[in-house]
Amino acid sequence: MSRWLPCKRRDFIKRLRGLNFDGPYSGARHQFMVYKQHRLAIPSNVEYSVPQLRMLLREVERIIGRKITSDEWGSLG
Repeated sequence: MSRWLPCKRRDFIKRLRGLNFDGPYSGARHQFMVYKQHRLAIPSNVEYSVPQLRMLLREVERIIGRKITSDEWGSLG
């Protein structure tokens, strides 16, 4: 199992598209991505730290209904 590493915003969006998210779309304060009827706000940081990435991925896991391993996340890019 590989380690979690910081992730650039552009790579994060590309990997979410690999999980069938659409977007990003412009919102009031943040851009967001859509998965079926769910929205995920995308912070505007250039790079996400490991704790911030894990927090975002927990929300993604809740939306898609399954766990994402670090190996799977690495292969999405």
